[in-house]
Amino acid sequence: MTARTVDTEAHAVRRDAFIDAAQRLMQAKGYEPMSVQDVLDDVGASRGAFYHYFSSKTDLLEAVVTRIVDASLASVAPVVDDPALDAVAKLEGLFGGIAQWKTERTELMLALVRVWISDENTLMRDKMWRHLDLRMTPVLARIVRQGDDEGVFSVSAPEPTARVVVALLHGLNDTAVRLFLDRDAGAVTLADAQALARGYVEALERILGVPAGTLRLVDESTLEEWYG
Repeated sequence: MTARTVDTEAHAVRRDAFIDAAQRLMQAKGYEPMSVQDVLDDVGASRGAFYHYFSSKTDLLEAVVTRIVDASLASVAPVVDDPALDAVAKLEGLFGGIAQWKTERTELMLALVRVWISDENTLMRDKMWRHLDLRMTPVLARIVRQGDDEGVFSVSAPEPTARVVVALLHGLNDTAVRLFLDRDAGAVTLADAQALARGYVEALERILGVPAGTLRLVDESTLEEWYG
């Protein structure tokens, strides 16, 4: 039993080394220019060792994105789990905390943005959304349930409502990515991004049954960081 535990831990550590290398290389040169050989050189491993853990370069990208989703949610867990905070504060902390986490890793996020909308990565995006659904929906359901209990939110069923909110986030993320790429081409302004954010917040307020202006989920400085 002990030997098996050690082997499992060693397997996880070795796999993480490949993911670490991929993150570093994506930040330094981007995903498309990065090759499997680049990763092997960074880790100091053989091609056989790589394919023991990953079936392809795309599989490695999925592992990087999975780690990002899990790490960003872990970063806001103290806010979500704080019994002293009401539901609105938790929701604002969840959205704001994840946005801040991403802003602190701008180069990595930029590397992902440029491959996210590629047709070649459609399957990967679908897998990542399913992973996000599994991780995010229970967290949002807890917050929505708390808000309903507090009389702040007005929803008929917390979990289905949480799923609707996650679907809204899907749309926001995809639109924000395309907007960012359009910004690079000079076709989008900060005002466009602000209007988009307001529209999604207003939609979320309607879903949760709260008065307009209740939720402050978008930090202006974060928008300026990405779209200014």
